[in-house]
Amino acid sequence: MPQQKGKKILFYILILLIAGSINNTSLTKIQIQKIKDIKISGLNVDENVNLLQNIQGLNLKNLFFLNGNEISKIISSNSLVENFEIFKKYPNTLDIKIEKTNFLAKINRNGKILIVGSNGKLSNTKYLEKELPFIFGKPEIKEFIKFTNLIEQSKFSSKEIKNFYFFPSKRWDLELENNIILKLSKDHTKLSLDQAFEVLNDNNFNDVNIIDARIKNQIIIND
Repeated sequence: MPQQKGKKILFYILILLIAGSINNTSLTKIQIQKIKDIKISGLNVDENVNLLQNIQGLNLKNLFFLNGNEISKIISSNSLVENFEIFKKYPNTLDIKIEKTNFLAKINRNGKILIVGSNGKLSNTKYLEKELPFIFGKPEIKEFIKFTNLIEQSKFSSKEIKNFYFFPSKRWDLELENNIILKLSKDHTKLSLDQAFEVLNDNNFNDVNIIDARIKNQIIIND
């Protein structure tokens, strides 16, 4: 990064100026301060400690010659991290600000229940702080993220969803908290979501159990 290179050049110039004004004996006493404090914010206490331990394992020395790529790899590999920023506070402090991923649902992967984050990564259920919908079927995680993005763009709220059902045809059904099943279109997913929403909010359809919106611009209701 140009800014980092500029700081290094400035540092070298400073050393040369000092070297020109003091003798070699005094120069050997000059010490660059080591990183004494690494501050991490954005996760809970235990999560912060775990990430901190991984970063400290890099044996960081000082801010002037800090390899930011190594730290970035450690942070990016953490399944709880959505985004992050690293700030150098001279002379000896590193400040890391984390944006935690949003947990979307639970899924069974090879017999183990995991949590799907909005960053597309899977986390251990020990990090689960609230009940989440379950994904039935075997979608690719990127397919699920794409589907949840469509839900966010629609009139529906993800808070209304009890379970997700994925089919080999790459089509989705939703089970809502009130136990109503929505059968959605594969090719016009957002449209079918919006049309189903309109039916759910129509007082003429109070006893609906299944809303079939698989055919474009057509709604089939099962009582």
